[in-house]
Amino acid sequence: MMSDAFYDVLVIGAGPTGLACAIDAQRAGFNVVCVDKGCLCNSLFHYPSNMTFFTTPELLEIGSMPFSSPNQKPNRNEALEYYRKVAEHYQLNVLQYHTVEAVQGRDGEFTVHTTDRFGRNLHLRARKLIVATGYYDLPNYLGIQGEDLAKVEHYYHEPHPYFGMNVLVIGGKNSAAIAALDLWRHGAKVTLVHRGAELHRHIKYWIKPDIENRIKNGEIDAFFEATVQTITEDSVTLRTPRGEVTLANDFVFALTGYHPDFSFLERLGVRLDEENDRCPVCDPGSLESNVPGIYLAGVIVAGERTNEIFIENGRFHGKLIADSLRSKLLLQPPIELPAVSV
Repeated sequence: MMSDAFYDVLVIGAGPTGLACAIDAQRAGFNVVCVDKGCLCNSLFHYPSNMTFFTTPELLEIGSMPFSSPNQKPNRNEALEYYRKVAEHYQLNVLQYHTVEAVQGRDGEFTVHTTDRFGRNLHLRARKLIVATGYYDLPNYLGIQGEDLAKVEHYYHEPHPYFGMNVLVIGGKNSAAIAALDLWRHGAKVTLVHRGAELHRHIKYWIKPDIENRIKNGEIDAFFEATVQTITEDSVTLRTPRGEVTLANDFVFALTGYHPDFSFLERLGVRLDEENDRCPVCDPGSLESNVPGIYLAGVIVAGERTNEIFIENGRFHGKLIADSLRSKLLLQPPIELPAVSV
C-alpha cells in the first residue's frame, strides 16, 4: 500500500499534546496529518478504566474548546469523549493503528514509512515533523527472573479478573496505590512491595491516606525497602529487611513507571543530553530539535524527568511550534541538508 499524500506537517502521536500541535498547525494554515500506532489518545485509553485525573477539566482543554464535566476532577471516560469531540470538531486527519517504522529525507522533504495492523506499508511525505510520542508505551522493566511470565502485567486496567486471587503490586507511586486499592476493594488479596522506606510523597492527596490506612489495618499487606527477586508460576520471592520471603501468588502488576522512546529519537538524529537526564537537544523557544525540521512536543522534551510535563503544560507546545512553522514554512523553500533515516 503506497501513498502520494504530501503534508506540510506530520505529527507522530495522537495523544492530547499531538492533537494540540495538529490544531495549532492547522489554525496557522498548514495541511496536517497525525499518525499513531494505536487509537486516538492511546495512552489515556490504556489507563485504568475508573481513573480520575489529578487536575481540573479546564487544565486538560486543547484547541480553545471547553471541557464540560459535572465532576471537579474528570475521569478517563470523560477525557476520552472530550478529545474525540475535539478531533471531530477540527476535522483532524488522524491515521490510527499505523506504526512509524522509518523516517527518511531532510528538512522540507521527509518521507515517513508506516505499517498498519496487517503489515501493509504506507509512505507519507511531509515538510516538517512533530514528535509527540509520550512515554506510557514503554515500561521500566525489572529485569528479574519470571518477569516474562503471562501472569505479569505492566499496566492495570480493571479489578474483576482478580477476585479471590493473590495479587502482588510492585511500586510506591500513584499507579501502584490506585491499583492496590481497586483490587482490594473488589475482592483480591493484595500485597504491595516498594523499594522505598515509605510511599511516595506525591501520591494524590485523597489516595495517600486511604492506602496508608488499608496497610495500617492489615487489609493490604505491604513490604517496604523490599525488592522482588524472582517470579514463578505460583509464587514470588522478595528480599526484605527481615530476610527472604516467599509468597503464594497468582498475578503480578509491576507498576514501576515508564520512559520515552529514546532510541527512536536517536535514530532520527536527535541528540540526548546525557548529563541532563537525557533531555533531547531542542530550541526552548520553538522546540525544534538539533535536526532541522523535526520538532518535539510533550513529555519527551523533559527526557527522563517524566514528572515535569503533563497534558496541563504540554498542550501549549503546539503554539510554540506553530509560530516557528509560520515563519519557516511560509517563507523558506526546502533546504539542502544531510539526510536522516530511522
